[in-house]
Amino acid sequence: MATLQIENIPEELYARLQELAAAQNRSISAFAIAILEAELSTETKPLSGKRKKSVTELLAEISRRRESRPANMGMILDSTALIREDRDRGPIL
Repeated sequence: MATLQIENIPEELYARLQELAAAQNRSISAFAIAILEAELSTETKPLSGKRKKSVTELLAEISRRRESRPANMGMILDSTALIREDRDRGPIL
């Protein structure tokens, strides 16, 4: 098994690590290993072959999506306009 040595840990951090380890009845080493395992197991992997988009690209994509919404093309009427149209027709006899 490998050994990991960490130097210059702030005292507040070390004290907190001691408290949390004691609360779980673990040694500091066992608790640190548990923290590392938990953190490294939740690491997300990058999408296969896809690079991350820049902020500019994301904003441009959002704008394109907004412009292509059916409501912006006049295909879907506003619900307020539909209600007003029904009320203007009057009662059905």
